[in-house]
Amino acid sequence: MSFYGWRPYVPVWKRRAKAEREMAKLRKKGHPVSPVVIEGRTIARTFWGKAWCDNLERYSDFENRLPRGRTYVRNGSVVDLQIAPGEINARVSGSELYKVAVKVTPVPKPRWSSICKDCAGAIDSLVELLQGRFSKGVMERICRQQTGLFPSPAEIQFSCSCPDWASMCKHVAAVLYGIGARLDAQPEFLFKLRKVNETELLARAGEGLPLAKKGPAAHKVLAAESVAGIFGLDMAEGAAELTAAPAKPARRQRAKAKPVKQAPKQAEDPPAASGRKSQSAERTKTAKTRGAAAKKSSAAHA
Repeated sequence: MSFYGWRPYVPVWKRRAKAEREMAKLRKKGHPVSPVVIEGRTIARTFWGKAWCDNLERYSDFENRLPRGRTYVRNGSVVDLQIAPGEINARVSGSELYKVAVKVTPVPKPRWSSICKDCAGAIDSLVELLQGRFSKGVMERICRQQTGLFPSPAEIQFSCSCPDWASMCKHVAAVLYGIGARLDAQPEFLFKLRKVNETELLARAGEGLPLAKKGPAAHKVLAAESVAGIFGLDMAEGAAELTAAPAKPARRQRAKAKPVKQAPKQAEDPPAASGRKSQSAERTKTAKTRGAAAKKSSAAHA
């Protein structure tokens, strides 16, 4: 059945239900589904997101496709958006689930070198670059048309599985607007898409800053007397104390005492036991003396 290249109208709720079923199948297969979610009517809020959306209008061959693309991205029709080096693959919910492919050529090396050189001279952005963030001045240079990172019409190609004969159909326009929304939170995707390394901006950020080779002029250096007058210090004594070499404390040589082996102590009788032995000895001696005296007296009487 022919519809002259157009499919019959399908209600939005049927489109979303069908798209959700297809995305569920992809998740089961391990595909990291990444839909574009727009809060409110504003597609891009940051400078680089808005600049991308303004730049994509150069690619349109039919002006009426852009408003319809904005409507599609706002109502959540971009159900999957994957950004890889040099290419974008997306799925957009319409009468069918359409596949959109966008190819972007790498940035020419002379242009990238010029961008790095110009950003290296932006002194006001040096601190933010060192912190891994991009200042407004640097982003203005990066997002500049013709000489920035945004692809020109000759550097980008897109295709869609829908039957529309326009080069940029509403599904492609929705995907390109979705990229602008994605750049709001992750501007590094712009470098990834153009196959350049953003760390080169950080590495070369200080090349444009001149280094001081000479010291300050003599008339700008305070003399010691001036410093002493300002702080109320006696610089002579302080300098003498600072210049005097501190005396090294004498090292005390401690003789290592050799451990003396002590003889094992002999077991001694407790004091109570020794006292008892002496008393019994005295009693025995007294008894013997009395016996001898008794024998002498009996011998004398006889």
